Amino acid sequence: MLEIIGLVAGLLVGLFAPWTIPSQWSLYVAAGLLAALDSALGGFRARIKGEFNLHVFLSGTVGNAAIAAFLTWLGQKLGIPLYLAAVVVFGTRMFQNFAEIRRQLLTSRQKSDKIKQDVVSPQPEDTK
Repeated sequence: MLEIIGLVAGLLVGLFAPWTIPSQWSLYVAAGLLAALDSALGGFRARIKGEFNLHVFLSGTVGNAAIAAFLTWLGQKLGIPLYLAAVVVFGTRMFQNFAEIRRQLLTSRQKSDKIKQDVVSPQPEDTK
């Protein structure tokens, strides 16, 4: 429930805050948003699996943002679009995390239904 409240609050702030982002920061913001989305989906996946650790989540979020910002900065200094490396990596990880979340949500219901079915009508055991 806390995630939903945070999502709604973030969306409301984003919709009603009169912020503009300078054009020279646009690549940094885009790479940072991808890093944040990747971390959020990774955290959600870990929570569903029961493996969530706040320290791992926070260090991953800060680390991902730092790497994305560094690649963007270095690419601008060298005149090479290195931010695309962050886009590809974080985009790929987002799709992988989404696939794992979807798989976990779909199979966990099937597993719980199977367990309930087995408890209600246990199968006869083979005796040899």
